[in-house]
Amino acid sequence: MTVAMGAGSAKHAEVIVVGGGPVGLCLTNLLGEAGIDTMLLEAGTVTATDLRASTFHPPTLEMLERLGLTDALIAKGMICPTWQLRWHPSGERAVFDMSVLADETRYPYRLQCEQWKLSNLLTGQAGKRGNVSIRYSSPVVAVRQDDQSAEVDIETESGIETLRASYVVGCDGVRGSVRKSAGLKLEGSTYPGTTIIATTPFPFHEHLEDISVVSYCWSPGSHFSLLRVPAVWRVGLFPRENVPLEDQLTPEAIEASLQEIVPNPKGYEVIEKRSYVVHMRIVPHYRNGRIVLAGDAAHINSPSGGMGLNGGLHDAFSLAEQLTAILKDGAPIERLDLYERRRRPVAYDEILMQSDRNRSRMRETDPVKRREIMDDMKAITGDRARMKAYLLKSSMFEGVRRAAAID
Repeated sequence: MTVAMGAGSAKHAEVIVVGGGPVGLCLTNLLGEAGIDTMLLEAGTVTATDLRASTFHPPTLEMLERLGLTDALIAKGMICPTWQLRWHPSGERAVFDMSVLADETRYPYRLQCEQWKLSNLLTGQAGKRGNVSIRYSSPVVAVRQDDQSAEVDIETESGIETLRASYVVGCDGVRGSVRKSAGLKLEGSTYPGTTIIATTPFPFHEHLEDISVVSYCWSPGSHFSLLRVPAVWRVGLFPRENVPLEDQLTPEAIEASLQEIVPNPKGYEVIEKRSYVVHMRIVPHYRNGRIVLAGDAAHINSPSGGMGLNGGLHDAFSLAEQLTAILKDGAPIERLDLYERRRRPVAYDEILMQSDRNRSRMRETDPVKRREIMDDMKAITGDRARMKAYLLKSSMFEGVRRAAAID
């Protein structure tokens, strides 16, 4: 069924959110909590549980308190009180102790927890809200708008169905259709090379002295990362550029890479693996009329530092505030410009650029420059005041506070 646009057409929701990942689910719950009729459309049949983000920073844990989910999420993850830059195999390291943030936050640590666990918590909460609906198997193919409303076309078994709302929010990621319909292009660049993530139950913490739950490691001529979540370690492998990617994704190649980290005579059990291309891109504007973007649909960055998911969730909280002001308090549609003013500069300066610096640091192969970087990082960790200042930035406090000060 196709519903023609116009004042006489009934609305299916006040806000339609497209994309059932943690950002879309978070926004849906926040709007539902505010008393706004909200429909979430997800192309997939279930919540995705593949390898994606796993780091939650302190400001995000504070925000999730509003939905009453922080304690439940912490119970499903692993607290990371320190993270480190490490030289392998010598074990020399600079260790960032997040307890220096104890006077700034109730959560002076990172939480390592697979993002799908938050998605499941959010889905369960949404199911209890009478003004929220979630439709799976509903891929969006087009979005239109006029001065009064917006329409969303979705594919169904019986053909195209059209839904109507006051506002449409694209939380549907880098390949999403909402941004394309709004005529907003992700601008920036794609990094050369591909990253490989492999998960294994092998206990690296029993073989690498004082390894942190989150560790970024240099090895001779290369680098890797070790991030622990309950039951497994997630190993970030960075392929050699002179070897075809498909050759480095074979079980034998993954095994060889893991053996270089810690020799394991029994061989490694690899539970899951994934390769992905890394981008540094952002849209020029976060909205076009009644169509708004959040999360990876608006900005995408290197995963180094674990800021992408967190930044998307921060978008959701900021956008929910502005949509609530419009739909419940009678604020004008231009209130959405405040969302862009607050979030876009922070996404560019505090997320894209910072993650780019993190990535560049880890990709450094020159031994002399590596020594300079390590000495500088150890000098920072050796001075509590400098370490606190560094962690306020890397843990995203500075960006959140900067955004809040913009009006």
